[in-house]
Amino acid sequence: MSKADSSVPSSPTIRDIAARAGVSTGTVSRALKGQAGLTRETREHVLAVAAALGYNHTKLRPVKARRLGFLLHESHSNLASNPFYFPVLHGVEVACRNSGIAFTYSSVGSPQEVKELIALLEVDGLVCAGYWEHATLAEIVRAGKPVVLVDHDAAGLPSVNIDNVSGAYQATQHLIAMGRQRIAMITGPDEHYSIRQRVEGYHHALLDAGRTPEPRLLVRRTVDTDEGNQAAVAQVLDLSPQPDAIFAYNDRTALAALQECARQGLRVPEDLAVVGFDDITAARYSQPDLTTIAVDKEGLGREAVRLLLHPRPLERAHVTVPVRLVIRGSSRARRA
Repeated sequence: MSKADSSVPSSPTIRDIAARAGVSTGTVSRALKGQAGLTRETREHVLAVAAALGYNHTKLRPVKARRLGFLLHESHSNLASNPFYFPVLHGVEVACRNSGIAFTYSSVGSPQEVKELIALLEVDGLVCAGYWEHATLAEIVRAGKPVVLVDHDAAGLPSVNIDNVSGAYQATQHLIAMGRQRIAMITGPDEHYSIRQRVEGYHHALLDAGRTPEPRLLVRRTVDTDEGNQAAVAQVLDLSPQPDAIFAYNDRTALAALQECARQGLRVPEDLAVVGFDDITAARYSQPDLTTIAVDKEGLGREAVRLLLHPRPLERAHVTVPVRLVIRGSSRARRA
């Protein structure tokens, strides 16, 4: 039997990994914690060396932070009026307060704005919510701060997302169970991670029910305004034969569907059932009240702060928050 390699430490440290990988200890720390500021090649090289040395990932220590930043892309409109991301921010605020950490919020757009803003904020970590273009996200990463994404996904970065596929599957499956035959889906831009996932869940539910998805029944909303929502709904209702159900990728679009149905004299749910996604407050007070997928929006914020303060190896740094179907008047079985 050959002797063990004496050059391999019995309990390797970050310094051992840095020496073997030919990088700094700071680079090793960022790689092990899944933090930003490294190329994919460097990160994978460090992780491979750590695995070869038998590094124990449980040695990762909590991040000491005094201030965290919450960034939202300006395309998501004003935070105070945003029915999805405002509760996420509140979850971040509560988690920071419970941990004795200050936090700050900013909406940003261009890569240059991001660069200038992060330099001014003097934060120890960033929660970045919603969709980010590649160039803008690359500028955030370049700042070298720990980053956690919420409602987005990008290679090499920790993230917190809801179970979009399961939610869309539950919504579509419910409509199938209610006897709906032509279920349309109103969706949004393909580049949004959550939207792609919801389309996937919709398709899975149809296929599992033995139905072939019809491309005509997948209608993309092109403009993120009330008018854009109304136009997408009108496009669905103009289809022939007309669908008997609409699954909208978010509640704002589903509420627009209820309004357009009322305008055209269609009865909900007798003529057409409507299901949304997100369970914003307005969903409970519409006429009829809206069936939707409930999302723990504040939980997304809390999980993001926890992931920032207590880093995990990157392969375990992706949190999925479960969702549930809430059945209300807009989709119940047709009344006689």
